Amino acid sequence: MMRFAFIYICLAADFQLVLNSPTLGSKNNPRLLDKDIIKGVFEYQDHQNHSVFFYHEESEEMYVGGTDFVLKLDVDDYHIIEQFPLKTLEQQRCQEGKCKNVITVIEKFQDSLFVCGTNGKKPQCWKLFSSVNNQSHEIVESYEGRGISPFVYTHNSISLTAGGDLYSAAPLDTDGSSLQFRRKAGSRTNVWMYDNWVSEPTFISASWVKREEDPDNEKIYIFFREKNSDHNPEADPWISRVARVCKVDEGGSKRFFQNMWTSFLKARLVCGFPEESLYFNRLQDIYVLHADDWHETRVYALFTSSWNSTAVCIYTIAMIEEIFENSTFKGYDKDIPKPRPGTCVRNSRTLPLTTVNMVKDHSEMNDWVHSLHHTAPFYVSTNNYTKIVVDRVQAADKHMHNVLLLATDSGKIHKVLEAGSEAFIISETQISSRSPIQSMKLASKKKRLVMGFSEKISIMDLERCQQNMSCADCVLARNPYCAWTEAGCVPTVLGGIQNIIDGNRSVCPSPEEERKQINRTKRETASPSPVDLRTTHSVPLGVPFYLSCPIDSYHANYIWEHGGQSSPCLQMESNCLHLIPSMAQENYGGYECVSKEKDYTKVVKRYQLTEQIVSETNEDRNNNPLGNYVVPVESSAASDAVPHVEWITLGLTALGIFN
Repeated sequence: MMRFAFIYICLAADFQLVLNSPTLGSKNNPRLLDKDIIKGVFEYQDHQNHSVFFYHEESEEMYVGGTDFVLKLDVDDYHIIEQFPLKTLEQQRCQEGKCKNVITVIEKFQDSLFVCGTNGKKPQCWKLFSSVNNQSHEIVESYEGRGISPFVYTHNSISLTAGGDLYSAAPLDTDGSSLQFRRKAGSRTNVWMYDNWVSEPTFISASWVKREEDPDNEKIYIFFREKNSDHNPEADPWISRVARVCKVDEGGSKRFFQNMWTSFLKARLVCGFPEESLYFNRLQDIYVLHADDWHETRVYALFTSSWNSTAVCIYTIAMIEEIFENSTFKGYDKDIPKPRPGTCVRNSRTLPLTTVNMVKDHSEMNDWVHSLHHTAPFYVSTNNYTKIVVDRVQAADKHMHNVLLLATDSGKIHKVLEAGSEAFIISETQISSRSPIQSMKLASKKKRLVMGFSEKISIMDLERCQQNMSCADCVLARNPYCAWTEAGCVPTVLGGIQNIIDGNRSVCPSPEEERKQINRTKRETASPSPVDLRTTHSVPLGVPFYLSCPIDSYHANYIWEHGGQSSPCLQMESNCLHLIPSMAQENYGGYECVSKEKDYTKVVKRYQLTEQIVSETNEDRNNNPLGNYVVPVESSAASDAVPHVEWITLGLTALGIFN
């Protein structure tokens, strides 16, 4: 019979024992679990089934579209600047609640904000102009939105504005069919795709890559997945693609391919382990990180797989262009006509018939577009990531670093450093435990991440740095947003101390110099003295007891030291526990919770346990059915051992910890 029939941990802090918590000491987990970095929260009056975000970097304006409204947000001061209702006459003719106008497109187009919505299954678009006092917007023009907005928000669609032209992919029919990528409005001719080029596509993203010195060769890149023509049961049903069209493409001549892309080419986008023929084929999301030199513009692609794993692969536009410019054409073994199919020319209507015919019948490249790291994805995880954005951050030494911000299907954000070919998971932040992230937009200049959920909009401050850290802690974090100065670990400033490449703490001042810096700063800022790490408890003999210390790095290993002996940490959420089944004389004395990460060892928490004499009456015994398993604890001192409780019942028999 087990000695302890029941052991419970009853804490006002609502702790729960988590058996699948991140494994301590493993770099495959986030190093930190961040808290309190959400700066702004906007609760919706009604839950939103769909939301769309638009951020204009030049004007630093942020817009959110939901059901029957568009919001303009201030991501600095965390408030709604204005709310613009978009209920239409078409909705008023419908029965209540059946003709919602779900906003699906927000773009800066020409001289206005261009907004499109489902409009009760009759897609409509509007131009919103700023009023004279610049305090609100008003509708001046409206347009038929078929082919720009889907009929219902669940249908696949994308949109893009480039050089005064509007590009989109949205179904032309109410059943979601006739989906293709088109140029729909602007100064150039409307053009669209040939039906045989794609098979049941799901469009993910489109991006315009500028070439300042060669604008006639600028391309629009389209990322999508389509049905696999290989119906082998072992083949993945999806194939991921990148396609391109020339921005100057005006379609073919009046007698052949008029209003059709004459420059459309597509290639397979590969992410996986080629040597094992193991691929992530389901493209989930795309983020294009533009560079001054278009060759160096990077494409970060998020893939999912049929075996419940996700991966990030990285490509450059130069690598993609290499395939389009030099690969042979699938299913074609004759001489390639000139100009080469896919070549950008100012007047596409004059292209030879042989070139256009090649595009029509053989638009796919033989060669595949492999990722930057070729033999493996940049990052593979068992987390189900759904969205990705990438920020480019200037470190204290003026070097630039890329940070991936990945959204999970459980409402979390993982911040991942691109450290050469290695992924370093800086942190995990739980934004919502109620719903997944619907939309996500990066405001890079402001270092804010805006996220949309069904119930709210949240703004995450990317420059929030941990307080009360040492220089070693700050450097080990390898967080480009934070650096060590005499004021502590603060948002990165030039001259601050960092080591983003490997987190080596040798760049830190000596412990003596660091103490002098901290003391000097405290005198100048009148900061309070540090909290003593040691906590004292008086505990009776024969009762169960536990000690706790916070986990401040999941890349570290933790042990408890007492009386010259070491014992492992029992992990509970973000705490390390040391459990004492029954207090005996040898259990009294000093305890230290010690963490070690790389070559950095520190004492996280100290305890001193002393004996407490407890007098127990017959009435106490009658009122206490669990007998000595109930532990009275002095509540006069704040303690990590037993936070906010005076009576604690312990029992972890089910875990096999005590026999």
